[in-house]
Amino acid sequence: MAETKTKTSRETKTGRTGQRGKSIEEVVAYAVSHETRVRILSLLNEGTYTPTQISEVLGIPVEKLSHHIRELADAGSIELAKTEEVRNVNQHYYRAVEMPFYSDEEVWAMNPLQRQVSAGLIIQNVTAEMMAAFWAGKIRDDPHCWLAWRWFNVDGEGRQDIADEQQRFWDRMQEIEAESTTRRVDSGEEATSVIVSELGFERERKAPSAGANA
Repeated sequence: MAETKTKTSRETKTGRTGQRGKSIEEVVAYAVSHETRVRILSLLNEGTYTPTQISEVLGIPVEKLSHHIRELADAGSIELAKTEEVRNVNQHYYRAVEMPFYSDEEVWAMNPLQRQVSAGLIIQNVTAEMMAAFWAGKIRDDPHCWLAWRWFNVDGEGRQDIADEQQRFWDRMQEIEAESTTRRVDSGEEATSVIVSELGFERERKAPSAGANA
């Protein structure tokens, strides 16, 4: 794993297994299995909001949101950022679980549960952003949208080459963002928020033997 943007939290460090004892995999599946939860996750990736603010932004009555927010928070899929007392009422502010950058060494210094939690949070948020854009028609209507996937059967050296190439690609994405920011200072052009996701992992299915049909 190259330097990877992942998220961790107090739940990761303590080895919490998720909502009401569910496995990490079940928690991730639950988080992205309902459109309302997907839209909450996508919004909280941007910043910190109260349930009332989430309701206003998404246009969904707060009474229809509250259960989803509670369940996501209980699962560790989102986290409570702070609580403030406003007119004798506690206002709870939620956000996406904060993520630092991890190097290869830091990732492999984690125990297996911590790595699974971090991976689960990435999968959860990538899927939420993808489905929110899909429902909104952004993928359908974007002429520059790029969607592709397949598996590649490689040897050990090839697996390392793929990882190295993904690192170069990710570094270039960050350069492009910096270049765009510099241009926008002069042009005043409004930014377009674009999801770029990199996934490179060993497939669950066993690769065919050499010479067999892929």
